[in-house]
Amino acid sequence: MTTQIFHDSASDRLYRTKFWSGRTAIYIALLIWAFICLFPIFWTATTSFKSAADVMKGNMIPWLEYAPKWLGWKKLGLSPDTIFEYSAARDEFLRRFVNSVVISTTASVLAVALGSIAAYGLSRFEYKFLRFGNSDISFFFLSQLIMPPVVMALPFLALYKELNLLDTKIGLIAIYALSVLPIVVWIMRDQFESIPTELEEAAMVDGLSIWGAFTTIILPIALPGMVAAAILCLVLTWNEYFFATLLTSTVANTLPVMVASKTGSQGIEWWTMAAISFASILPLLFVGILLERFIIKGMAAGAIK
Repeated sequence: MTTQIFHDSASDRLYRTKFWSGRTAIYIALLIWAFICLFPIFWTATTSFKSAADVMKGNMIPWLEYAPKWLGWKKLGLSPDTIFEYSAARDEFLRRFVNSVVISTTASVLAVALGSIAAYGLSRFEYKFLRFGNSDISFFFLSQLIMPPVVMALPFLALYKELNLLDTKIGLIAIYALSVLPIVVWIMRDQFESIPTELEEAAMVDGLSIWGAFTTIILPIALPGMVAAAILCLVLTWNEYFFATLLTSTVANTLPVMVASKTGSQGIEWWTMAAISFASILPLLFVGILLERFIIKGMAAGAIK
């Protein structure tokens, strides 16, 4: 009896040791991964408060390796001593910021609206054209992501010149919506396929049309997935640089173009570039934190099949 109790106690201790060792290893791995993911943001934020000498020396830790200064923010007119004074740089930054907000938000909403309708059709109805079916149509959407943007540079440049869409917000909104539309179709197709068709059938038995069942029954259930797709589209369009610099010059320029403009023959203004970059990151951070629960629900919904 005593031997059995001792054996059970030893087994329990071994189990607890393995359990806590595994948990500790997981937490250490997560901490390392979090550090890797957050380090670029930390570097950007701290560099905006460095001087040229601090950047060149590679000083990293504020107040220990260097004294923080408002050099980068002063160049933008956003430092405490310039915020209430007129600043052409601040006006330019705010104009680019508004352009980025309007263009990326509109393009994301448009892509989610059109992509959700297309994805719903692919998940609920069977299409056939010659020997091509739903799977071929879905792959066609996915194949649009394989093509590098530089391949479409000359055609879009010529087309936009003919349509008088160069350096316009509408032009960027259109091309941004087209570029992220395949992503929305693939995400939302999985979302809609995870929703039982019996819900729509029951709604139509009660007198609703297909569109009525879609808007009143399916959309509320698929809302987390739509929000997750919209956030992904927002991030991609917010950070897009190639078409923004190709198709705009002065009126519709966005923040990524302004960040790149801080490189020149005289060198790179790392502190100013870091200030603009960090100010550009902040809105996306707030959006991600506020809508985190929708992102998690949207990611989980497609896996429950």
